[in-house]
Amino acid sequence: MDLFEKIQEHQQVLFCNDQSTGLKAIIAIHNTTLGPALGGCRMQPYESVDAALEDVLRLSKGMTYKCAAADVDFGGGKAVIIGDPKKDKNPELFRAFGQFVESLNGRFYTGTDMGTTPSDFVHALKETNCIVGVEEEYGGSGDSSVPTALGVIYGLKATNQAVWGSQELSGRTYAIQGLGKVGSKVAEHLLQEGADIYVTDVNQTAIDDIITTSKELGGSVKVVNDSDIYGVEADVFVPCALGGIINDATIDQLKVRAVAGSANNQLLDLRHGKALQEKGILYAPDYIVNAGGLIQVADELYEPNKARVLRKTKAIYVSLMDVYQQTMERGICTVEAANNLCEQRLESRSKRNSFFTHEKRPKWAVRC
Repeated sequence: MDLFEKIQEHQQVLFCNDQSTGLKAIIAIHNTTLGPALGGCRMQPYESVDAALEDVLRLSKGMTYKCAAADVDFGGGKAVIIGDPKKDKNPELFRAFGQFVESLNGRFYTGTDMGTTPSDFVHALKETNCIVGVEEEYGGSGDSSVPTALGVIYGLKATNQAVWGSQELSGRTYAIQGLGKVGSKVAEHLLQEGADIYVTDVNQTAIDDIITTSKELGGSVKVVNDSDIYGVEADVFVPCALGGIINDATIDQLKVRAVAGSANNQLLDLRHGKALQEKGILYAPDYIVNAGGLIQVADELYEPNKARVLRKTKAIYVSLMDVYQQTMERGICTVEAANNLCEQRLESRSKRNSFFTHEKRPKWAVRC
């Protein structure tokens, strides 16, 4: 496929190469209708440049919808660094990455994602101000996994309300795939609520930690192999790891009533949202459920305000209930309902975001 055909939905794709540091990265800007692009930077050892490009294109498009659903004045973008985060990181690499971000002149803001940490971007911050989500002592808003996990909890409450008529988390079982920065916090919160959980993770330390936590808080934890998590008899499947895990093979294994988690791009293809509906499984669109971290870093650019972040994160419950209502009234799947909501918002705002004069713009408009 021609490269321009691959990126036809995107406004800009920047390939970043710095031989002195070993940096190989791709920045994708999908849509800036709502404002400058905002999206995290992940680092992983992709099998090929094509695989990295496919990932960043999917993720950046998802960020456009996530920003629209969360009602923040930012567009969709994403960055990926090709490399092993366990051995290929160094301060100069992130400074070089920061220079490429700076070259976009405020069209793209970024921060931590899978495989990167807030401390990595302290180095990038030396080259550009277009960085979000660093530690509070460096002027950031702190750990974005905290509001992300909280948003998942509100998403689970809305989903429980839609399926069982009660938002209570206790008395239900949850199959959590991934105990990373977000998944571990979701698991801990569910245990605090008295829920029973199944868990899987490639990191044995994460498994050991949640077992220890369960002994302190109560609740039952059952550990299963990664491939077995799809087939456990739980009420809700909570994917908190990689994307593309809802596909033809896994849908046949699912025995849950709902899917709601923090992983990006959970559906391998949009048709899998319809397939879940046909199987009687309620799907909570991931870009609504996992928007808590986005809400925090977007708010950071207006100066950090935890109360404001909490208020918008709570609204994830309302947004999901609206999607579920549209699904029932119109006889469409939840993905279609959520996408329609976002596309309507993009169309509406396309006529309005040029209102601000330079003096009236929020700080992000002049920060870079």
